[in-house]
Amino acid sequence: MAFNKDAHTDHISQQFNAELEAIKSHLMTMGGIAETQLNQALDALVDGDVELAQRALKADEQVNAWDVEIEEQCTRIIARRQPAASDLRMIVAISRAVNDLERIGDESAGIAKHAIALADEGESPRGYNEIRQIGSLIREMVSETLTAFARYDIDMAYKVVKKDRDVDDAYKTAMRSLITYMMEDPRSISRVLNVIWVLRSLERIGDLSRNISQHLIYLVKGVNVSHCSLKEIKQTIKG
Repeated sequence: MAFNKDAHTDHISQQFNAELEAIKSHLMTMGGIAETQLNQALDALVDGDVELAQRALKADEQVNAWDVEIEEQCTRIIARRQPAASDLRMIVAISRAVNDLERIGDESAGIAKHAIALADEGESPRGYNEIRQIGSLIREMVSETLTAFARYDIDMAYKVVKKDRDVDDAYKTAMRSLITYMMEDPRSISRVLNVIWVLRSLERIGDLSRNISQHLIYLVKGVNVSHCSLKEIKQTIKG
């Protein structure tokens, strides 16, 4: 059964409607905080701004708090309302998306920590161009997956899933370049390792953004596409 975003307005219980709307709204709030945290961490790293990095670390507490709150809300709704069909899919999809957003927050906090370490060393290491390039793709993916979820836009969600392949390709190219550079200049190893860990976090955030978009496709189409090829996902969306 396909998802009808307006179907829950027909519930006999207006309280149930309000509860469903609340968890969706809280997911968007949490997503906004996680997106801001990521942007702060990346800007702090590129600009050598320790204070901004500290703010990104602090934001992780808010992300974690929303994770706990929304999960508790989902659990209460399932226990009290025993939702079925699309209502249950909405709760499951939101619960999964919340988990991925919390992990995005963790990865962004990791980037902020490396930003502080690199700022303390006082020298911009090799790899900042790669961080800017991949970071730009990741910022787009996070923003677009949240917009897609807010609008139930599975076409946009598919574009996010597709973009993850570009991130993976750029990540592999950057890793080969940085490993070669460290072998040629062993003095750079400490600095470049920080960059490598940042790139690894960015690649992981790309995966998590893709996951969130796949959760939305599951919500709307009722099909789990987490292990499907791009072709299969496209067929699911068009079907």
